[in-house]
Amino acid sequence: MKLSKLGQFWWLALLSCLVVLSLGGNAQAASDQSLAQVKAKGTLVMGTSPNYPPYEFQINEHGKSKIVGMDVEIGKQIAKDLGVKLVVKKLSFDSLLPALTTGKVDMILSGMSPTPARRKNVDFTNIYYTEGEAILINRTDQAKYQTKKSLAGQKVAAETGTLQYNLIKQQMPASKLTGMSSAANLILALKTHKVAAVVKGTASATAYAKNDPSLMAIDGHFKTSSAQAGNAIALKKGSTSLKVAINQSLTKIKAHHWIQKRYLKTAGKYLKVNTADTSMWHYRDYFAKGLEYTLLIAIVGIIGGSLLGMLLAMLRFNAVRPLRWLATGYVEFVRGTPLMVQIMFVYFGIGMIVDVSALVAGMIAIVLNSGAYLSEIIRGGIQAVDAGQTEAAESLGLSKGATMRYVVLPQTLKIIWPSLGNQFINLIKDTSMVSIIGVTELIYQLGIVQADTYRGVAPIGIAMVIYFVICWVLTRLLRYYENRLNRGHARQLN
Repeated sequence: MKLSKLGQFWWLALLSCLVVLSLGGNAQAASDQSLAQVKAKGTLVMGTSPNYPPYEFQINEHGKSKIVGMDVEIGKQIAKDLGVKLVVKKLSFDSLLPALTTGKVDMILSGMSPTPARRKNVDFTNIYYTEGEAILINRTDQAKYQTKKSLAGQKVAAETGTLQYNLIKQQMPASKLTGMSSAANLILALKTHKVAAVVKGTASATAYAKNDPSLMAIDGHFKTSSAQAGNAIALKKGSTSLKVAINQSLTKIKAHHWIQKRYLKTAGKYLKVNTADTSMWHYRDYFAKGLEYTLLIAIVGIIGGSLLGMLLAMLRFNAVRPLRWLATGYVEFVRGTPLMVQIMFVYFGIGMIVDVSALVAGMIAIVLNSGAYLSEIIRGGIQAVDAGQTEAAESLGLSKGATMRYVVLPQTLKIIWPSLGNQFINLIKDTSMVSIIGVTELIYQLGIVQADTYRGVAPIGIAMVIYFVICWVLTRLLRYYENRLNRGHARQLN
């Protein structure tokens, strides 16, 4: 068939556009170094929240903690195909996307659904596993709650930031939506009747119901769009080459049906390991490790915070106005923002410039926060010292520095000692905040034990006892030194 000159013109124009687009796409792919960077460093860092069996969870194997599950097996295969080593990084689910966008992890493999909202910030691979959504209820309520409509007016919970959370909001408007950041807390709330039901992926809901006879799973009959259906791997925006390589691995995994034939079966075996012995003594190493990190962070926070607090307090009395303004501004800013936000800023924000581990970031944030509060305690103590003491020291010829060191600060310490003690005890409890960035302190380990054993209350009781013992011992030490200070002051008066 012959074309007119006008037709030929439009065909040439169309071909030109296709060539330009192709060249542009090739140029973009060529500029993308995501796959090359992974191969160059020899590791593929997988971000995950290991409290979502059978996708990812932890087991106590020969006294050592190990992250296992279907997603971990998929990650191993991808790393093997890329010729690199898989490194699994633990984070709370809410922290996974910030970790990806700031380069802390190379990919998120954590049962994540590629919702439109998430696609705006990250890229997703092809769907690797598709399942429905189930509703977990207490077995004693099975006569009352048989469909999602029967839960009208009742509290229904899901993890914040998940597809299930949005499905409740959209398709169960008559129910009272409750969001929580931990899968373990969801199950605990359900078993204690704080909520009537929990919405989870079918595989996870089935795992919980199978391992806990007090729970049962019912079909949610939720409607999901093709863009939301199933789970995919999240990658940083523009990671085209890495995305192509991972999709090739996923295609091979799906072609061989390894998820059904291997990975889910492997996850099931690991689940039996956890439920074989759910005693708290069996998980003593978890609590011991959590205690170790809690004490380490607390000690660093107390020492570092005290030094920073003293520096800030001295700057508040400095004759140079800019230094006073700087110290005042810092104290007001830190005291006016939540500690959790500060921890996330240090880890994800500053971490974009200087790569620091979660533990180091947590300790830095605790020091910066406690320093601001301690500076106000120290400043108040200095102002409480009788002005006559300073005048007497100056009349004896002591310099300002010597007066502060030998006269004011010793009396300040006696005045502020009870307040310092309260701040130190609060600091020990504040260490629990660093669990949000995956530091394995006591609260983080508590959540892992809950998820692994399907027991909600017992791990909380153990953690409470440990915190109480720490604070009780610290209180006794503080009182001992307070009595010594008082006796020393009494001898000086006599």
